Amino acid sequence: MPRATKIVATLGPASNTPEILEAMIRAGVNVVRLNFSHGTAQDHIDRANMVRDAAHRAGTEVAIMADLQGPKIRVGKFASGKVMLENGAAFVLDASRTEPGDLAGVGLDYKELPRDVKPGDTLLLNDGLIVLKVDAVRGAAVHTTVVMGGELSNNKGINKQGGGLTAPALTAKDMDDIRTAMALKADYVAVSFPKTATDMELARQLCNVACIDGHRPGLIAKIERAEAIPELENILRASDGIMVARGDLAVEVGNAAVPGLQKRMIKLAREHDKVAITATQMMESMILAPVPTRAEVSDVANAVLDGTDAVMLSAETAAGKFPLETVKEMANICLVAEQASDRNLDASFVGKTFNRIDQSIAMGALFTAYHLGAKAIVALTESGSTALWMSRHNVGMPIYALTGSLASQRKMTLYRNVRPLLTDTHTDRDTALAQAETSLKQAGRIQTGDLYAITCGEPMGAPGGTNMLKICQAQ
Repeated sequence: MPRATKIVATLGPASNTPEILEAMIRAGVNVVRLNFSHGTAQDHIDRANMVRDAAHRAGTEVAIMADLQGPKIRVGKFASGKVMLENGAAFVLDASRTEPGDLAGVGLDYKELPRDVKPGDTLLLNDGLIVLKVDAVRGAAVHTTVVMGGELSNNKGINKQGGGLTAPALTAKDMDDIRTAMALKADYVAVSFPKTATDMELARQLCNVACIDGHRPGLIAKIERAEAIPELENILRASDGIMVARGDLAVEVGNAAVPGLQKRMIKLAREHDKVAITATQMMESMILAPVPTRAEVSDVANAVLDGTDAVMLSAETAAGKFPLETVKEMANICLVAEQASDRNLDASFVGKTFNRIDQSIAMGALFTAYHLGAKAIVALTESGSTALWMSRHNVGMPIYALTGSLASQRKMTLYRNVRPLLTDTHTDRDTALAQAETSLKQAGRIQTGDLYAITCGEPMGAPGGTNMLKICQAQ
């Protein structure tokens, strides 16, 4: 059984060469994340071209995810680059300050902070390592007392405990970056800090306006604000998937709340036929060490057991010493965890109703193949919807999605347990079915005598037209 859980890897200085990138793709990377917080538009276009070339040399396709920066909710710079804050000290966050910061205070990239806080609020800086209590707000200056001190350096992030910062999810920079993402035909666009479905709907409208040749990326909502939690289902409906962005989210809601939220978010995503990515510090120690900690192994494995579509590497592959080794370790952890996962398709169908013909055919293929002990499920799909529906259930057998659309093939690389293959699907039914079997046999996916289920639609090549299920024995 091939690995079902997909791997998202972030491109950065440690992996920004054709050789390393190709090796990472061969080792198991399915999606390459371009972090739009760093670099110019041309940098991103050049990197995207490098990703496509590396995937071609590796004999596969990967998706490209453009990750928008979002609002810069950060402190400014210090004269010495950093300061050491002592417990009990007074410290001022001043939106009007133009000179570099010092032990008494610092300027703000986020100018709206004085309007968002009041006395008694708790501010968490540098991923919660620095804790400040707000004493007073005087004009543009937020006066605080250091509750938990430590080293504070340039441009560290600011969170408000419990949420409540009003920064919009999409900045002017993000709007420019969406145009860049559409120019390089990113397969996914990740939106940082959305609070409501409206944020995602605006991002989709901007993508539609900037689209080239009708290209439509999938939209991933990064759940990292406390305000997003009660709006989760609405955000899901407006998105194609979510990212459990555990860093900023943990700072706002508390570390202890995140594991439960992770399980809930993954479960909801699967129920709504959306994809889920689990991210942040999954293999953090491998930035400096050639092997992960046992806690990190458990973390990745538990995300797999929760049903996540993908696990993500950030600094581990962007700036770490062992990007290739990290991918190999993560791929192995996913594979072993999947072998231990529960498979009870009958239970997952209890209480379910399917009103669409194409979705009913997809579920029928799962149920039949599962009970017949088939070797594979094959979906001839133009848009990828049939494969997505199938991938929401754990059937213990691979799902091969054959499509005539390169964009659909790349997008499906993120779907759990789906192996997309590019093939000609714009032929008559019998020819297409024969070509599908030939493609799978040539790729070594099935052998003569193997039983498999196949779905397709008539007329061939029409999106949303899946209306046929056939059980075949490979000849």
